[in-house]
Amino acid sequence: MSASVSARRIAATVLAAGAVVSAVALPASAHDNDRHRHPRVEISAVRADSPGRDNYSNRSLNAEWVELTNNDRRAVNLDGWTLRDEDGHRYRFDGVRLVGRTTVRIHTGIGRDTRTDFYQDRRNYVWDNRSDTATLHDDRGRTVDTESWGWGRGWGHHRR
Repeated sequence: MSASVSARRIAATVLAAGAVVSAVALPASAHDNDRHRHPRVEISAVRADSPGRDNYSNRSLNAEWVELTNNDRRAVNLDGWTLRDEDGHRYRFDGVRLVGRTTVRIHTGIGRDTRTDFYQDRRNYVWDNRSDTATLHDDRGRTVDTESWGWGRGWGHHRR
């Protein structure tokens, strides 16, 4: 075998190995970028366990809440979006625009909606203190974001 044939085989092997490494590395790096990307609207905080005893007072119910943050500069129309727990409790946003770079809080109890606070008008707790998942769906039913807490619920923040 001549030296030029050997050199060509070595070069072909190196190029093939480089192509395999590139094909494997590219999806991994693309996935890393997705993991660090925040959705325009996200569940930014949850207080599932209101302070003090759970006495079903409106004050205690309203101390249980979920916060949504719009990370974009542009407003987002939340009309028809829903916030759900694992037991099927659902809050539907009607006629709500979330201004850019703002946060709103959705309380469990009864109250009068403002620009920054919304009320589910419930007389019972929604969010399980020990473990639950809050899921935000857009008006087409697509999952925008989820937040889980407690054992057996996937622990921590999950993006979809």
